[in-house]
Order: sequence, then C-alpha cells, then structure tokens
Amino acid sequence: MRKWLLPEAIEDVLPAEAARVEALRRVLLDHFRVRGYRLVQPPLVEFLDSLLTGTGRDLDLQTFKTVDPLSGRMLGLRADTTPQVARIDAHLLNEPGVTRLCYAGSVLRTQAAGPGSTRQVVQIGAELYGHANIGADREILELLLSALGAADVRGLHVDLGHVGLYRALVQAAGLDASGEGNDAELFAALRDKDAAAVLELTAGLAEPARGGLRALVNLYGPADATLAAARDALPPLPGVASALDAMAVLADAVSEVAQIHVDLADLRGYHYYTGATFSVFAEDGRGAIVDCGRGGRYDGVGRAFGRARPATGFTLDLRTLAALAKEPAPRTIIHAPDDPDPALARAIAALRASGAAVVIALPGETGIGVRRLVADRGEWRVEEN
Repeated sequence: MRKWLLPEAIEDVLPAEAARVEALRRVLLDHFRVRGYRLVQPPLVEFLDSLLTGTGRDLDLQTFKTVDPLSGRMLGLRADTTPQVARIDAHLLNEPGVTRLCYAGSVLRTQAAGPGSTRQVVQIGAELYGHANIGADREILELLLSALGAADVRGLHVDLGHVGLYRALVQAAGLDASGEGNDAELFAALRDKDAAAVLELTAGLAEPARGGLRALVNLYGPADATLAAARDALPPLPGVASALDAMAVLADAVSEVAQIHVDLADLRGYHYYTGATFSVFAEDGRGAIVDCGRGGRYDGVGRAFGRARPATGFTLDLRTLAALAKEPAPRTIIHAPDDPDPALARAIAALRASGAAVVIALPGETGIGVRRLVADRGEWRVEEN
C-alpha cells in the first residue's frame, strides 16, 4: 500500500477549496457574533462517558474510540459538536436566562453520510438555550436562512416537521411514544410513508388516534395547504394543536426568503428532537438539490450534565456551503524583489493591508499569472500583466 494514501472517505482540502471554506467560516462567525452568539471551541476529544452522555448516546456508532494512555479511560473523537456545546452551557457557563452560543470545527465519523461524502465534516452552527417559546425556534430558523444568504447560497427550500405530532397521537392511542417499544413497527411505517402498513398496524386502535395516525402519513406538501388540511384531518388534541401552531409560525416567518414544505410524518431525528424540526436545501447550479443544513428543538439537552435546559439550534457543513457559494475571483500573487529600499517595504505593507498577497521572490522564482512590484521613477508600483 502506498504510504501517502488516506483512509476511505478522508481527504485533504487543497488551497482553492481551503481558502473558500476559511473565508466562509469567518463570514458566518461574524454573522453570528453581531446577532449575539458567542463563540465556543470544545475539544476534539473527550472522555467517552461524557461525550456520549444524554443526546450524545445517539452518536455511539459514529464515534471513534481509543484509550487515553494517561488515565487509562476510554476517549471518543467527537462525531458532532452539539452535545459538547450543551455540556458547556449546562456545566461550565451555567448562566441564568437565555444563552446564545456558536461554534466551528471538524468532527470525525466512523461512517460517511452517503456515497461521495466525507467522514471528516467541517461543522459550523448556533445554539440557543433557556427559552422554550416558539420565538426561539423562529430566531434560530431565521438565523440559519440569513447565514445562508450571507454565504451567497440562493434558491432555498425549507422542510418543516414536528415530532410532537406523532408523540401526541401515539400517547392518545395508549402506545409507547419512544418509537422503540410496542409501536416500533408503526413508527417505521410512518417514517417510510408505508400507508398500507400504517392502515394495518392501526386497525386495533381507538379513535381519534387511529384516524389521526392514518392521516399523518399523507400530510406533506406546501405549507399553507398542508397545515390547513392537517387541522381538518387530525384530532384536536392539545399536543397536535400546539405543534401545528408552531409550524405555522415558522412557515410564516420565513416564507418570503424560502419555499416552505411541511412533512407531518417526518420522524428523522425523532429520538433526538423534541419539537419543531427543519432542513434546508438549495440547488447547486446543475439542477441537483443539496442538503445545506438542519436543526430543531431538543429540550432537556443538558439534563445529563445536571441542568435540563430548553434548547434549539442548527448545524451547517462548511465544505458543502463553500461548494454552493459563488466562486470568488482568483487572487494573483504579487512578487516583490529582495531589496532593502524602505519605500519598497512601505509599498508591500500597504498592499498586504489591502488584502493583496505579496511574497518576496526567491532567486529564480517564477509563477503563472504572477504580477510584480517594480521600481518606477523612485516609486514602487505593481506591473500589470
């Protein structure tokens, strides 16, 4: 085996892409900062029992594990940053009221999300803790979409869901709402939109839960029409009504900047999320639809760290966004001679302060498309190609 080969679904990021990713990281972190979100930087590795506590347990199979030679305890390389930020909020900051945090960094996963995907994802995201009202979800969704706008990603589509709908209906039916007990088959059938299986599996249930669960599998489409149909088709249970109200608020808040689609049987992330969920997609310029980011509400996220907190947030993949964003104009290198002239030093400093890339050319160094600083009647100027 060649020594320079990398593991499957692990790759180097070369200069052009690395420059786009880093520029985008700075844009988005500044976007978050001016909206009150403070940056935290959790470690890449933690003790496994901390990393997989609470919501992190869902990441067990995605987490690389090793033994710490100093303590002898098991370590994990983070596969997602959100559980770490929840630990920081609950255990280290322990602030009263609302806390807004953001982060950016790489995570490593044992399996790629799909063909062509990487196992080392560069994540960036924002989390809002301490507020259970739909206003916090609205702020997070609006922040996500405005961040994509700042990244010059256009043609946005938002898919809204709410896990509270399913929970309310199965609880009304007297079933286990975990999705893993006596309703596991029903959960899988709804998740897969298998209408025939849902019909069969709900045959022994009482109304109104039976009719509600059967209706749920077909309730997806444009936001306004689907939510209106849901109010007619679903029973007026408190959990159902509050979930539909929450989705209507979110759809109305962002309808002018994105196309809104709702799927009331969307159970992805069911064991992690507790309320409204959202995924954002965009076209890549070649007609393909790209998953830009996702998030939602996950109340009680800090319970395992001693402080149960309402929470809502989102995560973006910086490399995916960098590929979608408009290609920046190529920046040429300016070569300056190795000359002690103070005027040359001042000219180099001014160019670098303006953002230009200037190098002191080594003897014999050349380059394609390179511009040069040349002396012209006692002054230094950039010679155009």
